[in-house]
This record gives sequence, C-alpha cells and structure tokens, in this order.
Amino acid sequence: METASQPGSDQLHLFDDPVGQFQEADAPKPKFSNYIVYVDESGDHSMVSIDDAYPVFVLSFCIFNKSYYGRAVVPAVEDFKFRNFGHDIVILHERDIRKETGQFRFSGAKEKNRFLGALSKIIEASKFILISAVIDKRRLKDTGEIADNPYHVALRFCLEQLRDFLSEKDQLGTLTHVVVECRGKKEDAELELEFRRVCDGANKYGVPLPFSIVFADKRSNSSGLQLADLVARPIGLSVVRPNQPNRAFNLLKEKFFCEGGRANAGKNYQGVGYLIHPDVQKAKGPGEPTEAIAPTGIPQST
Repeated sequence: METASQPGSDQLHLFDDPVGQFQEADAPKPKFSNYIVYVDESGDHSMVSIDDAYPVFVLSFCIFNKSYYGRAVVPAVEDFKFRNFGHDIVILHERDIRKETGQFRFSGAKEKNRFLGALSKIIEASKFILISAVIDKRRLKDTGEIADNPYHVALRFCLEQLRDFLSEKDQLGTLTHVVVECRGKKEDAELELEFRRVCDGANKYGVPLPFSIVFADKRSNSSGLQLADLVARPIGLSVVRPNQPNRAFNLLKEKFFCEGGRANAGKNYQGVGYLIHPDVQKAKGPGEPTEAIAPTGIPQST
C-alpha cells in the first residue's frame, strides 16, 4: 500500500507547493490567451439546394474572457437549468426550443414566454463579444461565385476579425482556442483543413494566426456552445426578414465587435463584427454589374 511521503521526501503530491514555485509573481509567460471562442452556425452551406424560407448561412463567434466565463456565465446557465428542469444535463438547443421538441414541451404560450424571457435575460447579462457573418446564398449564386463555400467565406471573415479583437487586447502572443461542434467526419476534416489554411496565412493580413480549433461532441454540455447556438438564427433572420421585429437581434447588436470600443456598442459594427456577404450596395445602371462588399471589406465588381 502506498503511504504518505515522510518529511524530507522528494515526492510531490497534488496541491504541494513547497517553495512557492507556483506563485503568480514567479509564473512563466502565459501560453494561452485570456479568451475562449465558441462557434455555431445557422442554416446550411449547400449552394446546390437553397431553402427559399431561409436562404442564408450564418456563422457566429462568441468570445468570452475565460475568468468571467467561469465565474459568471457558466453558473448563470446552470442555475437556469436547475430552476427550469431540475437538473443540468439538458442541452439548450435553439431549434428544439423553437419547435418545442424533446424536453422543451411547454404547457402554453405563457410558460414558453416566461422561459424565453428568462433565457434572454441571461444572454443580455452575459458579457461576450460577437463576430458573425451572414452569407446570402441567393445573392452569392447571382454573382457567379458558386465555387465559394459559404462556410469558408464566413470562417475567413470571422477569423480575421477575431485577430483584430485579440490584437486590441494584446493577446496575439498567446494561443486562443476556437471551439466548434462536430458535424461529421468528412465535414470536420474539411473544416479543419480550411481553418488551418486561413491560420497559416491565407487571410487578408498574410500572416499566421495564433488560433487552434477544438472539436466538441454534439452532446457536450458546454454553456458557451449553447449560447452560440442561441444567437445564430436571430442574426440570420435580421437579413431574411429585415422588416420583421427582431428583439433578439436588437439585443445582440450591443455585443458585436465594433469600431471605437465598448463606448460605441451597438454602432459601427458593420464590416467589423458583422458581415453580410454579398451586400448589394447599388446598381451602376441598366446592364451594369452591381457592387458587393467582399469579406475583405473591399468593393468587388460582380
């Protein structure tokens, strides 16, 4: 039987710190950044079959400060689950809530509205930075850019803008993890290949990006992934149905990465933390091509 080490033993055990070697003052330079990114999507990226009711693909990056995320966000989501379900194993999935399937069967409109109201308050109170790209597949097809994979176009924009955000936070000297949900062996392999291609220098800066992709199982009970799932569709609906009231999107506007820092929250986020591609600006004239904003932010003739 193993016995506890005697005084003077050179064995170290968990939580031992005999000479204060783990004190913060003596800690080495951090290897990982202070931020974690959770990613989710809405819609599909197929250019072969386009759903007229929802002809967009949305990719959203939710960026959290790790310390705040662990201290405030996770406990808030866990408490919400305990209060509404009695346990924390349930996965908050936007489609299931909207369709009222699985564990999201409400007794009536009053109960559903109460549930959605409480969930909206968590999202509103949670401090995270949002970067998102909406790819309008019908417009993309009209431009003739059918070879472009909507997922790849959106991913490149989001990764480039993530670099800008981390540069502001002086975090480019450390590694930032980007967490995505598994979709399938083939799809995950293609995504990882494109992710690494962009991070190896195929971006508007032409420089390596210090990001690492992490694949999470669909059953992973991650608060960050669940919040990313909840925000993606309202962003897509802001493009699909621009004239329809969208309280969720109005709430999210305050979280988009924008120019001028948090003092300008809710403003100056177009092309910074929020992209619509292709975004038709104006017609030059009869028979002339229109202009669209490319992911680089440079007007591109189509």
